[in-house]
Amino acid sequence: MANFKDVVEGETPVLVDFYATWCGPCQMMPPILDEVKSHFKDKVRILKIDVDKNPKVAAAFQVRGVPSLFIFKNGKPVWQESGVIPARNLIQILNQHLN
Repeated sequence: MANFKDVVEGETPVLVDFYATWCGPCQMMPPILDEVKSHFKDKVRILKIDVDKNPKVAAAFQVRGVPSLFIFKNGKPVWQESGVIPARNLIQILNQHLN
């Protein structure tokens, strides 16, 4: 994925969702991410990475389970967690990293 680095190195925080199409819990994330996106508008970017199509990116960040969520700020991961996370929790976590 050639422009992954370009996306996460921007000034806008990026929430990255590492997922797989075969993963049941991953299928619960789209409405959660939609809610997060509608809350933050353009203050946060959301990027979904299919681990089966982008194994090198997933390996670079040692993604061992999906879904795995990362927040990147200025190109560096500042937070990560695996599993389904409710939108209100993600909003609180992102708010901490916006300042």
